[in-house]
Amino acid sequence: MNNFRMYVPTDIRFGKDRLNELPEVLEPYGKRVLLAYGGGSIKRFGLYDKVVDLLESNGFHIIELAGIEPNPKIDSVRAGVKLIREHALDVILAVGGGSVVDAAKVIAGGVYYDGDAWDLVEDSSKMSKAVPIVDILTLAATGTEMNRNAVISNPERNEKLGTSGWELLPKVSFLDPTNTFTVPATQTAAGAADILSHLFEQYFNHTVGVDVQDNIAEGLMKAVIQHAPTAIQTPDDYVARANILWASTLALNGIPGNGRVGGWTCHPIEHELSAYYDITHGIGLAILTPRWMVYCLNHDATTIPKFAQYARNVWHLEGDDEIIAHQAVKATHDFLKSLGIPMTLPEVGITTDELVTEMSAQAVQHGHLTQSAYVALENDDVAEIIRASFDEMTDF
Repeated sequence: MNNFRMYVPTDIRFGKDRLNELPEVLEPYGKRVLLAYGGGSIKRFGLYDKVVDLLESNGFHIIELAGIEPNPKIDSVRAGVKLIREHALDVILAVGGGSVVDAAKVIAGGVYYDGDAWDLVEDSSKMSKAVPIVDILTLAATGTEMNRNAVISNPERNEKLGTSGWELLPKVSFLDPTNTFTVPATQTAAGAADILSHLFEQYFNHTVGVDVQDNIAEGLMKAVIQHAPTAIQTPDDYVARANILWASTLALNGIPGNGRVGGWTCHPIEHELSAYYDITHGIGLAILTPRWMVYCLNHDATTIPKFAQYARNVWHLEGDDEIIAHQAVKATHDFLKSLGIPMTLPEVGITTDELVTEMSAQAVQHGHLTQSAYVALENDDVAEIIRASFDEMTDF
């Protein structure tokens, strides 16, 4: 296990009927609030009215930034920075899924940066002071509610990049599982795939002596595998929604990954797919991940023991390491497919491979895949994984 720093001071308010705590949470940061949210779902299901009524009745002044998209765009960030500056706002209240919170983070940093906010996405070292962020989460997926990371897209450049900063950690996050009851089955499934991918990216790693982290990651994986089908079949099952929501937060707050050295692989590749085609992030990860797993096993025998560990501890498979390693990949694929996730690129509208070479080169560059990945990948290797995603998986 390597040295690490863990600093996550986010105040988590988990559970139902906690919204009445919002005024006392916001009060220390000021009365002038940027209310950031996405599409119309928080209005359709009543959360918007509850938040606005609560704030207005307690003397808060609200300026709204609506319409933050999935795969949040830099234009929304720029608009938020402008609103905070023009109206001298004190705090950001982000209500929605991970995209809204990610946008809020870069808005928060952009207010104190003299240049264009995209500079902060390209170079996180330029992050300094940030406006305080409070969030009310409505989707279990990204874990952004308890970490310092954000991912922003720039459609003009076909780029989707991650950035980070200690100043971007949310001050308070409200995690009410009942706010996720209305999440459609497709988004619930995509969120589950995203959570699992976060865990895979940290778990499949060559650092030794990380038994605590491995056991935590395996436990979170099993919780998602257990509860995601119930959440899809019975959307208002509180136990299922609560477990998935908390697993999402714990999967990316640092605990499963601290002490490990090594980069991620499927996320940088998927970022190119969604940068060029604007597909749902979790769906893209679900499609890529089993192909990447097969690639690892077929090209680097040193990965077999870790995949066998995954097979035994998560899927309860027994037998020869190499055999159960491949069986675990099939179990992963079949589980994701059972959630109703499309498992090939043509099913999400990507029907031609004309951009594969370009996307592969970008993924290798942005993800440093030749250096820090679990299995080092060159451009042609990434292209092989993407091209394998055009067809149904029959060989595990």
